[in-house]
This record gives sequence, structure tokens and C-alpha cells, in this order.
Amino acid sequence: MVKTNHWGALTAAGGVLVAVVLLVLMVVLAEARPAEATFPGQNGKIAYVGYDGHDDEIYTINPNGGGKLRVTNNNKWDYSPAYSPNGKRIAYNGFIGGNEEILTIKATGGTPVQVTNNNTQGELDAAYSPDGTRIAFQGSTNTSTADDIYTINVSGGTPFNVTNDNASDGDPDYSPDGNRIAYSSRDWANPPSDYEIYTINVSGGTPLDVTNTHDLEANEFSPSYSPDGNRIAYWGWDPSQGQGDIYTIEATGGTPVKVTNNSRFKADPSYSPDGTRIAYAGYDGHDWEIYTRPATGDTGTPVRVTNNSRDDSNPSWGSSGVN
Repeated sequence: MVKTNHWGALTAAGGVLVAVVLLVLMVVLAEARPAEATFPGQNGKIAYVGYDGHDDEIYTINPNGGGKLRVTNNNKWDYSPAYSPNGKRIAYNGFIGGNEEILTIKATGGTPVQVTNNNTQGELDAAYSPDGTRIAFQGSTNTSTADDIYTINVSGGTPFNVTNDNASDGDPDYSPDGNRIAYSSRDWANPPSDYEIYTINVSGGTPLDVTNTHDLEANEFSPSYSPDGNRIAYWGWDPSQGQGDIYTIEATGGTPVKVTNNSRFKADPSYSPDGTRIAYAGYDGHDWEIYTRPATGDTGTPVRVTNNSRDDSNPSWGSSGVN
């Protein structure tokens, strides 16, 4: 089953009521992973993770729900798709020899290329750089239990440790100018702490706390930069409603805008390449499906992209043409 580090944090933070809710949600969210970078351009297809009855595979689909294509096809778990800037390749997590690695594959399918090669630690949550030459990911060293953000050349090689701290860092997403990486982090070594959205220079340094709530009952995950780089979408745990919702916030911090607001759990936001909409995974009462709605807030009826009896999650909205 897919590695996740968010639910234990929320259970500890939210008390008995949250724990009960999460025990139910953990089953349906087991495959859910963060959405990844969106690059400016014309709106293309949405990549996502779908359960095929045996394991998770990567699919793409048109935003109106047509043109579904199966990209990966094997008997192992594949998840966390992230489109390349030109929309021609998809980076994702796959199992190689029982270990999670970063791979890339043509958006139309084919033979994957293995990017990372670490036989003892898992690498997760790939995100392309805007120039397409590097991939950010979540990983850890052999001697540390805390995950860091790394970058690596798309053809492989030695990873560069960006965050290099004692916190649990994950969900990386490059800014459109390629200068910063957004990520979620919790400092387990200095409790009490919660998950917040941070950004950091690609060469490392002092991170900026974007959400800055420091509320043990309000955790934030899965940042997704808007195509112009001015805002960051994320999903946050709303303790008042006992569920997750999609928010946006200025990339330098400020007052968040709540994009979704109903009685169902939402996660994994991904901006559209034209910046007008956000794709996300939503629980429909039976399973998880992919939806889109305007990026400006909870107006109108969301567009349901997938519609089946199996879980679909981790949307990554690709570009069909780069500006």
C-alpha cells in the first residue's frame, strides 16, 4: 500500500473526533498522494491515479471526462503522476524490486525510464522543473528517518539535498520561474508542531512559512503553484468541519481563500495550465473521483471528470502547448 505520513499527524493533532473520522477516511484515501506542478499553457489532459481492481496505475483523461488512456500497465503500484512542462512525459512513483523509485514515461505510454536508484529508501512525489531538466522528490538518507526534499537530473545521477533538516518534508512543487520549491513540512523533533506549506530556494537556505497557522488541528498539504507563480493551492484539514478542503494563498503568505466548501472530503489540488480552474480528488460518498472547479472559489457546480466505482486520485493537469 502507498506510503503516507499525513494521517498519523492529523490523528494526534485533532483528538478523538478527528481520529474517528480519519479511521474511516484512511481506507478510502490509501492511494491518495499529492498533485504536482502545473506549467503555463493551453489546458491539456489530466493525469491521475486509478485503481484497476488489483493495483494503482497511471491514466490520463480530458477535462470533460473523455479520452481516457491507460499509461502504465503492470502488476505493481504506480502513483503520484506529474506532467513534464511540454506535456509529453509523466514522472511518477513506481516499485522497482520492492522499493519505491522515481520513473518517467511517455504520456502515451511505453517503456519507463528509472530516474532514482536507491535500494534501501523510497523516493516519492516527483515534480518536474520548469525547464524539464530536473525532478524534485521526497526522499531520505540511509541514516535518517526524516524525509527531505531533493532534486535530481531527469536522466538520473546524484541527488541534491535541498531542505536538509530534521523535519518531515514532502509534496515538492517547483515555482514556474524555477527559483523556489513549495513543500509541506512538520518538525517532529520539536513538538508541538503541525504540517505547514513552505517554500525554499532550489539551492537550499532558509525556508519561508507560507501558511503559518501553527494550529495542531489545522494541517496543510500538497502545494500546487499557480501558472503565474502568484498563488499556491493546497488542501487543508478544517477542524471545524472535520474534513479536508482546497484553499489558495499568496505564494508569500497571507489570508487563504477557501475554494471548496461542502460536506465531502477534498484533496490533491492541481491548477489548470491557464490558471482558471483547479483539479482535485473528491470523495463522493462511495469512492474518490477527479473534479475541477473555478480557482477563485466555491462558485457553481464542480465538473466531475471521472465517474466509476473505483478510487481516482492525484490529478496533475498537463499542458497541450507552452506559452
